[in-house]
Order: sequence, then C-alpha cells, then structure tokens
Amino acid sequence: MRKKAMFPGSFDPFTAGHLNILNRALTMFDEVVVAVGVNQDKRGFFDMDQRTAIITEAVKGLPGVSVMCYDGLTVEVCRQMGIRHIVRGVRNMLDFENERAIADANRRMAPEIETIIIPTAQEFAHISSSAVRDIIKHKGDTSMFTVPGVKLPEVE
Repeated sequence: MRKKAMFPGSFDPFTAGHLNILNRALTMFDEVVVAVGVNQDKRGFFDMDQRTAIITEAVKGLPGVSVMCYDGLTVEVCRQMGIRHIVRGVRNMLDFENERAIADANRRMAPEIETIIIPTAQEFAHISSSAVRDIIKHKGDTSMFTVPGVKLPEVE
C-alpha cells in the first residue's frame, strides 16, 4: 500500500524552507499532496491561483507530488481523500507549540489521522513567508529565500 500524506499550508508564498520540508517528507511517503488552504484569519498576499502556480513550478520534476487548493477542515479533506498523515514543518519552538496545538485538535477530531512534525534544516530556519512578503513589498531580492528557478509574480 502506498503511503500518502498531505502538506497543508497557506504557502503565501512557498519558500525554500517549504521545499526542504516537502523533500524530507518524500523520504517517508510515496505521495505528498501540497494543499493550499484558505485561512480565514489571513488576507492573502498572492491569490490562490498565483500560489498554486508558484508551488507547481517549484515541485516540477518531483515524483509523487501533487498540488491542490482547499477550503475547510484539513482533517475532513484528508478523510475524503483517504489520507492518514499530515506533514507540518517547524522552524523554532514557537512554531512547534502552535503546530502541536493544531495536531492535538486534529487528533481529537480525527484520531485515525497522524500529524508528522518535521523541523526544517538549520539553513532554512530563518526563512518565513512573512519575511519574503516584506522583502517583496520593498522591492528586495527574494532569491535566497525562495525556490531556485521560480519567479514570484510582480506585485504593486
């Protein structure tokens, strides 16, 4: 049986740190679905089509990876797709505490679905989507924080 996981997030935008987590998840799972979720608490910098396009370009050539958008509870989408594992990345202890709380809530709602928390490699720990968005807003060079070869859309 093929092992399949979901890697959910807002990915606004998808960074080199996200790609690091995805590549490491692929060592554990045959298939990983990168799922761009709608977060009602966040106003997106890039729209869903832009985020999906960025991720699709970033994962081009990676076997076993697909990209999708979704709205709703992650565990419900996992159930609908027959996925039993959620992959989440953390950069530091603050991220870990937040992700652990979400994992605990998900376990209460869907005990059959496990969350796998992967700490990012040290060389990517300083990268956040928020920092990348700030660099973009100020017309800075994001190349050291994003996936090589992936051009982010222009913003005004």
